[in-house]
Amino acid sequence: MKTRGPKNPNKVLLYYCIGALVALLVFNWLVFPQMMRGAVTEVTYNQFLSDLDAGSVVAVEEDSSKGTITYQIKDENGRDRICQTAIVNDPDRVDRILASTGPDGQAVQYGGVVPTQASPAMNLLFGVVLPIIIMVAAGQLLMRYMSKKMGGPNAMSFGKSNAKVYVEAQTGKTFADVAGQDEAKEALAEIVDFLHNPGKYNSIGATLPKGALLVGPPGTGKTLLAKAVAGEAHVPFFSISGSEFVEMFVGMGAARVRDLFRQAAQKAPCIVFIDEIDTIGKSRDGAGGIGGNDEREQTLNQLLTEMDGFDGSKGVIILAATNRPETLDKALLRPGRFDRRIPVELPDLEGRAAILKVHAKKVMMDENVDFMAIARATSGASGAELANMINEAALLAVKNGRRIVRQSDLEEAVETVIAGYQRKNKVLSQREKRIVAYHEIGHALVAARQTDSAPVTKITIVPRTSGALGYTMQVPQEETNLLSREEALNKIATFTGGRAAEELIFGSYTSGASGDIEQATRLARSMVTRLGMSRQFDMMALETTAGKYLNADSTLACSEGTAEKIDEEVLAIIKSAHEKAINILKENIDKLHELAAFLMERESITGEEFMGILNREPSPAPAAQNGQ
Repeated sequence: MKTRGPKNPNKVLLYYCIGALVALLVFNWLVFPQMMRGAVTEVTYNQFLSDLDAGSVVAVEEDSSKGTITYQIKDENGRDRICQTAIVNDPDRVDRILASTGPDGQAVQYGGVVPTQASPAMNLLFGVVLPIIIMVAAGQLLMRYMSKKMGGPNAMSFGKSNAKVYVEAQTGKTFADVAGQDEAKEALAEIVDFLHNPGKYNSIGATLPKGALLVGPPGTGKTLLAKAVAGEAHVPFFSISGSEFVEMFVGMGAARVRDLFRQAAQKAPCIVFIDEIDTIGKSRDGAGGIGGNDEREQTLNQLLTEMDGFDGSKGVIILAATNRPETLDKALLRPGRFDRRIPVELPDLEGRAAILKVHAKKVMMDENVDFMAIARATSGASGAELANMINEAALLAVKNGRRIVRQSDLEEAVETVIAGYQRKNKVLSQREKRIVAYHEIGHALVAARQTDSAPVTKITIVPRTSGALGYTMQVPQEETNLLSREEALNKIATFTGGRAAEELIFGSYTSGASGDIEQATRLARSMVTRLGMSRQFDMMALETTAGKYLNADSTLACSEGTAEKIDEEVLAIIKSAHEKAINILKENIDKLHELAAFLMERESITGEEFMGILNREPSPAPAAQNGQ
């Protein structure tokens, strides 16, 4: 529930002005109708004579200095109109005017009786006051439109923060809604305890850290944790994004920071949460700049000042979240500002199972669903991705006409999130289907015949929307945190197994191994430059990584000569793994043919079916199962 501020008094004043203007116009129309007669219609002299003959003319006035005749008539609706025509050489004009009668049967008035212009008051109103009102109103509307485009609530609220304020206990979230982040919850529990029992800490002279920085990859629940802290502590919760401080006008962001902390001080104890703080907290390089850069630095300076200025014992807690902590200014991270840095990492196996169970509470699930099996198949998935998998499984159940989500729905949802939806309209030729089958069986066979390799759980040659024509899924039985050199070499050999099968059976190459080549090269290069698994360079670091939680961009930190040696060693590792994969497939050529034929027939097979065929006694192979 969000608190609502007072209505804009300027809008009420504008309504009053419009009402007064309308009332003035109506009053003048009813009481002084002659004041409203200011419009003059230009007509021909023949029209003037026709109006005289029709008996609609009330009064006539001639102005010889201007050469005009101005006359007043009553139209068919009984309204007065002023018309004007030029004086022409007509000797009978005066006689015709004097002989004519008006609409009421009386003689037409002649000479100096036609009201040709409005009163001075109306001239002032329509000539000065009304244009000014229209210009001011148009300016207000334009400024309001521009301020909305720039994120402001109205044109003059430059110093107002756009923080969403949730009243006490209305964030709707508690620690029970957060799973898989036990360490982060434990670190934040102290903040909750301080807000509940500040006297316990004040009595010993301890003050709560002013700020806590939540860092981690996208989708791990940093914002959810901040809301859960406010929900547990039952205090007001201010939520704002860092981008909402930055505007095109220099100084506006600093004013909004001041307003945010002023509101927080009024509602203390409370929690202020700044999401994506790296937007305004980037390290200052001293280069200055025009517009955005200078505005960003002023906003950061104001934030640093405000964090120094408030008393931590009053219970104003600053929480912030970012997935780019390496870009933050050092002054922002020093003790006394963001005292604590709380990692919110990707969940482990138990954490993934717990997250799946939390999100499954809102869905009708089958009693026999094995969340641990799904957790093992989703290594490296974030909380947001796991929530999406539960939702995808529910959508699949509805699509298939069921009201309960089954294990098969969850397994298909995992594949959908990892590899995309099945492309049912993607039809492979028989030759391409055969190549893809041997390719995927090559991966699986090399993986199965190596030690320290994750077991194969599924093989499919059904195309996916991610672009994959097939894939082999391996799921480790237990989660590991370390990677040995032997395991890395086995992984590279498994990556090369698909291309090795193509070479061995068809004697040619295809583009289907492009993804495998990229992954094998990346892992081999990491072994040499970052993991210290190179026999030539030993434990020398040759690469730096930036953006740990995002793209993890790497940059070589060595000379050109060393870079050439790195390429040579990476190539040697990949070649060795490639040869190992070819030898494994040669030793199991009969099983390669048998499994590829079985996969072509079924299109998708499970790990149990694959291992059943691989481990049973070999059967005689058909004589024609080789060649192109």
